[in-house]
Amino acid sequence: MSPQRSNKSRLLEGGLRCIERLPAERVTARAIAEESGANLASIAYHFGSKDELVTQAVIAGLDRWLAEIAGALDEVEGLEPAARLERAFAVVDATRERHTGLARSFLAALAKAPHEPRVRAALSEGFRRTRPRIAALLDLGDDQVGEDAAGLLHSLFTGLLFQSLLDPKLGIEGERMTSAQARLRTILPRSS
Repeated sequence: MSPQRSNKSRLLEGGLRCIERLPAERVTARAIAEESGANLASIAYHFGSKDELVTQAVIAGLDRWLAEIAGALDEVEGLEPAARLERAFAVVDATRERHTGLARSFLAALAKAPHEPRVRAALSEGFRRTRPRIAALLDLGDDQVGEDAAGLLHSLFTGLLFQSLLDPKLGIEGERMTSAQARLRTILPRSS
């Protein structure tokens, strides 16, 4: 591994640690450099800006969270798709508090995206990459409809995650989630 690649990786890991433990306004370039043991100027060299580094760290953190969910689903073989979804929601609920900093930084990156093309491009690519992974994880199919269904579920996960940042009581977990899904099935149009 080249020294530059190692330095970039250290910055990414340092950024991830910062967003996990610091409020978004305290995740500064200096804090990331100190956390990673890298030179402050190397942030611009490797990422262009602190915001792009934080966005890449957010994407890496979300990828790891998705892998954590996948690992929990792999532990239970033979689950039907509905049971896989219920288990996935349970894992998100169980790990949400640990990932609060990641969720806050994700929300901050989304707010910056309309004004910063590189941040918008990185987040868009992250969403494009995540949809087929969620579709595979929940056995939704490997076609466009499966990816679209994954996109809807991902928006449900992130929407509830952002609401719970405002007030943890806004989270919908366990039996409440099951009941809400059942209610939605009564009004969603059925395909012929």
